[in-house]
Amino acid sequence: MHWFKIRSFIAFLLASKNRHGVHSPFVYNLVDKCFNAKTNLSKMNSFKSIQKSVYSNHNSIIITDYGKGSSIFKNNKRKVSDIAKIAGISAKRAKLLLRIIDYFKPINMLEIGTSVGLGTSVLSIGNTEAKIVTLEGCENTAEIAEGLFNANHLNNIQLIVGNFNETLSSVIKNKQFDLIYFDGNHQKSATLLYFNQCLETAHNDSIFIFDDINWSIEMQQAWEEIKNHSKVTITINTFFWGIVFFRKEQEKQHFIIRV
Repeated sequence: MHWFKIRSFIAFLLASKNRHGVHSPFVYNLVDKCFNAKTNLSKMNSFKSIQKSVYSNHNSIIITDYGKGSSIFKNNKRKVSDIAKIAGISAKRAKLLLRIIDYFKPINMLEIGTSVGLGTSVLSIGNTEAKIVTLEGCENTAEIAEGLFNANHLNNIQLIVGNFNETLSSVIKNKQFDLIYFDGNHQKSATLLYFNQCLETAHNDSIFIFDDINWSIEMQQAWEEIKNHSKVTITINTFFWGIVFFRKEQEKQHFIIRV
């Protein structure tokens, strides 16, 4: 963790609260009954076995990267196991995502940034009745993800391959999504572009989750703009995620919560 992230995390800890510092009943219940709840063990075990299989895949693929690029990888030839460990969802985030899906029970979900499919598998395991659309820019990475979905019988996922700037607009046209997981491009301009595009798909109870809002100054700036948008009412900063709600019945409030 470089100094920027360390400083950001210290600032987060100083500003963050647990549920007792929260005065919104909606957010208090969310922290109490979702964030602090136990994770469904069989769902988590399903995810762990998928994660283990990907972590043991040492085949190399060539990556096409439309995003910010990687500060860790030095070239575009990468082992699947390394991609999963660095870019894939962690066990901690997987647990929280499973609890969020159990709590809100979203039916229509969109993921922007499939990578090798670990995050997508959490969405699928979280609600097997849901319809999930996931977008991936790189064909070779998408092929790995598709293989993972097929091998584990995750049949409620539609994977669309191509540059998000070309695929996103057609995917969201005349659609509403209950949950959108933004994990594809860690640049301010792209994050804000996708956020603004996806706003038309949001209903009163939609949830937007932005990964790595403290990854860089750019992402912190993007998060500030998202928080200040007139359609956004409640936001929660968990340090690694920014969670957005559009509930018109709520007054605008921002929370920083340790998970």
